[in-house]
Amino acid sequence: MKSIQKLLLNRIVIVGLLLLIQLSILLGVIWKLSQYFVYIQGLFVILSLGIVIWLVSKEDNPSVKIPWIIVIMLFPIFGGLFYVMFGSTKLSKKQRFKIHQLLEKTKGYCHNCEATIQEIENKDRRMASQCRYIYKETGMPVYDQTKSTYLNMGEVKFEAMKRELEKAKHFIFMEYFIIEEGIMWDSILEILIRKAKEGVEVRVMYDDIGCSQTLPYQYDKKLEEQGIKCVVFNPFVPFLSTALQNRDHRKITVIDGYIGFTGGVNLADEYINAFEKHGHWKDCGVLLEGEAVWSLTLLFLENWNHYRPTDTSYEMFKPHTYHKEAFEGEGYVQPFGDTPLDGEYVGESVYLNIINQATDYVYINTPYLIVDNELIVALKLAAKRGVDVKIVTPHIPDKAYVHMMTQSYYPQLIEAGVKVYEYTPGFIHSKTFVADDQVAVIGTINMDYRSLYHHYECATVFYENGTVHALTDDFNEVLKVCTEITLKQCREIPLYRRIVRGFMKIISPLM
Repeated sequence: MKSIQKLLLNRIVIVGLLLLIQLSILLGVIWKLSQYFVYIQGLFVILSLGIVIWLVSKEDNPSVKIPWIIVIMLFPIFGGLFYVMFGSTKLSKKQRFKIHQLLEKTKGYCHNCEATIQEIENKDRRMASQCRYIYKETGMPVYDQTKSTYLNMGEVKFEAMKRELEKAKHFIFMEYFIIEEGIMWDSILEILIRKAKEGVEVRVMYDDIGCSQTLPYQYDKKLEEQGIKCVVFNPFVPFLSTALQNRDHRKITVIDGYIGFTGGVNLADEYINAFEKHGHWKDCGVLLEGEAVWSLTLLFLENWNHYRPTDTSYEMFKPHTYHKEAFEGEGYVQPFGDTPLDGEYVGESVYLNIINQATDYVYINTPYLIVDNELIVALKLAAKRGVDVKIVTPHIPDKAYVHMMTQSYYPQLIEAGVKVYEYTPGFIHSKTFVADDQVAVIGTINMDYRSLYHHYECATVFYENGTVHALTDDFNEVLKVCTEITLKQCREIPLYRRIVRGFMKIISPLM
């Protein structure tokens, strides 16, 4: 009885029911109108047909367009209206103007890095083109005065974060998709409360849906009472809107402007294996010390000021404000952000550039493998031209249906020569690319439609940097406890499961 009462009082359940009621009323109204007014029914069908024609001619990813075309053609009365309401992510003029202002403000604080890119170009034109693309599309420069430390487990990152947070003297910024009360967050929160009392400015931003099952409702007010400024990103409200799918999936910590953390690790106990949720949890992160932390700071301030415009100037948060000395440099470091609102899929393009330019190997860790045709073709082509392409996915999934979709991509990749492995001890949550002992990416960007198209994400590219070799070594260690998936295993899957997988693959861009 208590479990049923808890379920009924769950915020996700309540909001979900309200959304379902809205959707049911909408469908009922449309159906009723179409029954009694043949002209209205015809109008909806014409609308659906017009949208299908527009989608076919639209310059967009076919993997995203085709599912919508199928839905509209199957349900011509409702389909077109559904797309108008939920398929388009176009914002209002006022919202676009506000976001444009914040993006331009961010770019205005980024320095010109053409000289550094030219320096890279003298060594490797391929890598220079990657750096130039990121700089052009996001405004985020490449830095040569930053030291990085690869953190190969969530537990390692946790200890490093506590150590650096204790040193904070001026400000702490934290932006996370998931925060959950427990050993990890409670330990960090104790430090944050203490630092706030010492006069350190502490800001925390978390995603509302990401934390809907892990934090109490209006938890932000509790933090404010403790002296911690807080923003809840994109509040989950009972109103049908495409904006609900645009979540803040970033994981960023900035301390005093020159210490930064990012990677796949959220602030919850499974990420540090304090308890076993899906077997052993393998994750990773990176510690940045130096000028490149400025890009992480700008990403945080951009989202913060969208909801809580408190900063007319960002000058006081620059790396050298509280660290006057020059920073040590090791190779090149380029953090960047990706937003679903600019029409440029930066995360996917960075991945594609690495795959297409690789000559020796590409090693990939990803918890989900639900990708479009461009990434599939790139992976298969790389393997066919002799590149050693290896992908590690989880063996114990966090979501069964998502893992089923991930496995549906195995056969065509393996047949082309891509080697696919599952992390036998449990769940791998790392989102990493490493190639040719030259370039690596560590961040929050999964290889799925949600990360690549709908979420706010961040990552860091490393070139000629010790983190590249550390990530390669770690990948090879992970392989020792992985199981390689064979084509024979894929073909032994029962027919009904293959049919279900095929259907789920078609609709995966809509999920």
